[in-house]
Amino acid sequence: MQSYIKLKELKDQLSSKSVKESLEKLISIFPGRIIFTTSFGIEDQVISHKIFSNNLDIKVVTLDTGRLFSETYDVFSRTLIKYNKKIDIYFPDYVAVEKMVTEKGPLSFYESKENRMECCTIRKIVPLNRALSNMECWITGIRASQSNNRSSMSNLEYDDDKKLFKYHPLFEWSLEGVENYIKANQIPYNVLHDKGYVSIGCEPCTRAIHKGQDFRAGRWWWENSKAKECGLHNGTTA
Repeated sequence: MQSYIKLKELKDQLSSKSVKESLEKLISIFPGRIIFTTSFGIEDQVISHKIFSNNLDIKVVTLDTGRLFSETYDVFSRTLIKYNKKIDIYFPDYVAVEKMVTEKGPLSFYESKENRMECCTIRKIVPLNRALSNMECWITGIRASQSNNRSSMSNLEYDDDKKLFKYHPLFEWSLEGVENYIKANQIPYNVLHDKGYVSIGCEPCTRAIHKGQDFRAGRWWWENSKAKECGLHNGTTA
């Protein structure tokens, strides 16, 4: 119950604040225990710019699943060069990856949702949990208009599973607003965004979408599901 009382208090404290002001407030509340996870998508690049250009004391990390696009590594490199700041990288446990691929092959995720979730868990969820260990506030690049599932979320939530608060500073931003901010501030971004890739994850599980398609349609497109998530953002309460 205490977590939900504090959630309401935090929402009140962040109300009407800018992204920078909100992040600064959260830093003062959770000193040394606030983290931002980036996959180098266009929204994440806006947040990285906010953190790095203002020298905000937020730990920035990324998950390398071993199946990323070369373009993702390129924007990773260009981000390091532009800001000269550290981004901690978390890899999956190689023993678990070796066992899964040896037993089921390199493309087992296409065979069933259970196999796909197993792959996501090994390559993303377990490394993420290591990154979030001892943290109290997690910053993400989620926007409300990205999917129907995400539109029902809130800009500030409490994750019951991970026992921490989650803040989505761009929650109310439009895609056009994100794109304009990227251009105005000359922020490095993934060139796949210019080719119809709006949500970019692992290379075998991501493809471009057509205009008018759901934001998440290019992720795990072979699955017949409206709520396409890998499990990173389960367990939240607005």
